[in-house]
Amino acid sequence: MLHIYPTGWKELAVTGAAAREIETLTYLESRLADTPYRIYHGVHWTNVENGFSAYGEIDFIIFAPTARILLIEQKSGFLNETPDGLVKNFEGKPRKIRHHITRSISGLRERFGGELSIDYLLYCPDYIVRDPHLADIDPRHIIDATRKDQLAQVIRVTLPLTHDKPGEQFEKVTRFLGNTLSLRPDPSAMIGNAAEMVTRLAGGLAIWARRLEFSPFRLRVIGTAGSGKTQLALAEYTAAIEAGLRPLYVCYNRPLADHIERLVPAGGRVATFHMLSDAFLRFQGQTPNYAAPDVWRDIERQMATAELPEAWRHDVLIVDEGQDFSVAWRDILLRMLKADGRAIWLEDPNQNLYGREVVPLPGWVTLHSDTNYRSPRQIVDMLAAIGAVSPPVEAGSPFKGADIDELVFPHTDTEAMLAQTKHAITLCLAAGFARHDIAIATFRGRERSAILKLDRLSDAHTLKSFMGAYDLFGDPVYREGGLLAESVYRFKGQSAPAVIFTEIDFDMIDELVLRKLFVGMTRARLKLVMVLSERAQQQLLERM
Repeated sequence: MLHIYPTGWKELAVTGAAAREIETLTYLESRLADTPYRIYHGVHWTNVENGFSAYGEIDFIIFAPTARILLIEQKSGFLNETPDGLVKNFEGKPRKIRHHITRSISGLRERFGGELSIDYLLYCPDYIVRDPHLADIDPRHIIDATRKDQLAQVIRVTLPLTHDKPGEQFEKVTRFLGNTLSLRPDPSAMIGNAAEMVTRLAGGLAIWARRLEFSPFRLRVIGTAGSGKTQLALAEYTAAIEAGLRPLYVCYNRPLADHIERLVPAGGRVATFHMLSDAFLRFQGQTPNYAAPDVWRDIERQMATAELPEAWRHDVLIVDEGQDFSVAWRDILLRMLKADGRAIWLEDPNQNLYGREVVPLPGWVTLHSDTNYRSPRQIVDMLAAIGAVSPPVEAGSPFKGADIDELVFPHTDTEAMLAQTKHAITLCLAAGFARHDIAIATFRGRERSAILKLDRLSDAHTLKSFMGAYDLFGDPVYREGGLLAESVYRFKGQSAPAVIFTEIDFDMIDELVLRKLFVGMTRARLKLVMVLSERAQQQLLERM
């Protein structure tokens, strides 16, 4: 079976020559899939020559079980045939291709420090070599545009396969290529690529949804996780500020409101419904008595009937997490919107964790967005397999994602669950994710979670988690720690490159379980580790 190193090459956001090399990798993967070759691409190393660092580059290394190596130098675009051989212009300067190849071979041998069986090919898929004798390269080692469909066959001939088992030399060269050249993908670079690509893909909703024209502008967007709802909200809010208008953004979760507050320009209002209610009553000169049994019913009644001063009327209303809102909340918020204002209501039925009825919005235009651009395809496929999405969600992410790790514990053993959660952190760190790239999301709410009551999982793993209290300025009080830990309820609306979804335990799968699984799993942008009980794992296996 063919192996390509480093992995993650299909997800890279590249242009120019790099894009052409990705095309070549795609071709080689399809034509050599049945072989045990190992392909190393984009190999870079450093040597010290005469007191200076000299950087070498090889586009592809094909390594066979016989321990023989084939270097492939790819030159896309136009080449020059000169009396000194084939030349490629780099930044306006001509560089001899033969010199580059021989230097690469020499550098690889010197770095290895022993005998290496190396052959080479020049692959120029866009250029036809007119006079091979001027190339200064043996014509048998040139694959030009006339023969580019023969590249895979030439590789097979150059590196013949045998039925012999790989020997000591094979193991030695394998360690050299894998370790010395450090051919593991850089997660920090992948995180940057992921964020950039997902933002670009999901940003389409923000572009064409805002081009719709109808009056009054009342738009309901039913969009799955990662479909671009946040980008739409940010674009609408920012456009309102730039136009000199006053936007109001309201969501259900406090962490989401705090996150949005950090992203938008000043001049509008961002709040949860409860924060908005508290601010309104205090504006009226009242201090809510949250110890009273019917306090929220009384607050809603006042907000629904009290006279609204001009300072509480807005030009744009954005409701996020609309699946968690009630009809009463809808009416209160629409009172705060000017008659000619714009309103966007964003919701995802699959993230309805509180069992609320769908809020009717008569007369509103409805837009469905069922493509998840954020979650790796493996996550979307697993959610579909267990029936956690309705209607079906399309996987729009260019990332397949790492395999979903599952760590199991007996459902009555809290210590085993904590130990497996610590192991999950080790897996993420070993994969190259930094602590600030990792988030722990628990299947349980804060009151029932064992993890969210802890300051640390170990001396090395301190936790940053909400303590259930607020300071004098109304900001949530968190434990100080290096790893963010939240309940699945509070982490809804946010995401992280690597997510450890823990304390997953249930003895049967119902609608709420499926929704919690959907929310927790779709928080991961690149890597997901699930820490689940034996009985929960068995329930999932029976549905897949």
